[in-house]
Amino acid sequence: MSLNLEQYVPEFSAQNINGEHLLQLDGSKLKALGMTSSQDRAIIKKKLKEMKASLEKARKAQEKMEKQREKLRRKEQEQLQRKSRKADKPSSDATEGTHEQ
Repeated sequence: MSLNLEQYVPEFSAQNINGEHLLQLDGSKLKALGMTSSQDRAIIKKKLKEMKASLEKARKAQEKMEKQREKLRRKEQEQLQRKSRKADKPSSDATEGTHEQ
């Protein structure tokens, strides 16, 4: 509708074309849905291409954030392990010292 192609809404609705299905449409599928105008198909295909690029960019950004979070979690775990080892070491040194005396 934002592309002023609302005349196709009834057929898209009748065919249960949702956002996920819409992204999979190509020129021949659009034509089969009753979109006979090559200009209208070109408009839709251009918008779909933009949407796919936007989705891909968002997916990559999400993956990057997840990798950064995982890296941070690993770093925090390593720091906790180091602190744990340091906390254990003095007590074992102290125990050894008492055994030597």
